[in-house]
Amino acid sequence: MLWLLALTQFTVIMDFMVMMPLAPQLMQAFHIGPAAVSGAVSAYAWCAGLSGLLAATYIDRFDRKTLLLTMFCLFTVSNLACALAPNFQVLLWSRAFAGLTGGVLGAIVMAIVGDVIPAERRGAATGVVMTSFAMAAVGGVPIGVVLAAHFGWASPFFLLVALSLLVWLGAARVLPSLTAHMGAAPTPLRQVLPNLLALFRERRHLQAFSLSIVNMTAGMLVIPFISPVLVGNMGLAPADVTWVYLAGGCATIFTARLIGRWADRAGKQQVYRWVSLLSIAPLLFMTHLPQLPLLALMLAFPFFMALVSGRMVPLQALLTTIPEPHKRGAFLSANSALQSLGSGLGAWLGGLTLQTDAAGHISGYGINGWLAAGLSLWTVWWVARVRGAAPQGAPA
Repeated sequence: MLWLLALTQFTVIMDFMVMMPLAPQLMQAFHIGPAAVSGAVSAYAWCAGLSGLLAATYIDRFDRKTLLLTMFCLFTVSNLACALAPNFQVLLWSRAFAGLTGGVLGAIVMAIVGDVIPAERRGAATGVVMTSFAMAAVGGVPIGVVLAAHFGWASPFFLLVALSLLVWLGAARVLPSLTAHMGAAPTPLRQVLPNLLALFRERRHLQAFSLSIVNMTAGMLVIPFISPVLVGNMGLAPADVTWVYLAGGCATIFTARLIGRWADRAGKQQVYRWVSLLSIAPLLFMTHLPQLPLLALMLAFPFFMALVSGRMVPLQALLTTIPEPHKRGAFLSANSALQSLGSGLGAWLGGLTLQTDAAGHISGYGINGWLAAGLSLWTVWWVARVRGAAPQGAPA
């Protein structure tokens, strides 16, 4: 079941990540600059945030399996719309719809993990699910970039549609019905909005939400612009970017599970603190790159991927322990919304600092690195304030 959830996350993460290495081709195809591409990334993230916030009002009212399959179906339709977009405006609206649908799936996946996995093993379970990031980097994004280089920028989205259909069929067959969180009677509709507002009145929740937002903002100040910088400043061909992402993804296949098991042994706050602190070095390195050959970039990028993406493993495991079980879906959905807003904020702010000259060189990227480093230091200090709820008995 965990690997099936990882495949579900794989399609969502590939959908989000593939926009980044496709940036040079999108800029050429639609005659736009890097700020416009970051705007499309932000549109996805902000709509995912809005969708996640609305989902907090209903996510605990339904069978987890039914809700997952419904949202996954709509997500697949949104990718078909992206593939068929005739211009950048239609692509932008399609990305927004993809955010509205895909933004809920991560919360549902983590709610299922929280429902069925005991807290003391949730780090390892989260590590399995988070290998979806590595699978997207190793398999999905490189294949998507190669397809785009040979068959046009729309081909990765057609691939996503086909993969999503296969994963949907697998989920329909394998996932069990999960209704234990619903209780004897559903929450009355008149209580839905007050319950949502109550999530934001608990100090424990607010501390966790703050950590999530800042963590995502720090990463997204840097991540969306790696591919345009490698092409514009380093002189790499768009197809060569595939090898850089492939090297980074291969590393995270192993490191995500190792970090998850480490979090179970040493404590989720402690592991997050160390990984976030160590991630500052690759953040600054990637934003202040000297002129390097492709092989050197392939050797350096795994450190960036392993540490920057590795922060999410102890963080996500920690977040499943924050709310009481009957609030877990709503809390994780609201948190997913805020993470998406943080992603959109980071991508938007990062785009504001960049300038492109007539030769295609991008300047201002170093500013993003220093901002990301400062926010990462803040999370290292703040994570000690994030504490989980008292244990509520055995899992479902």
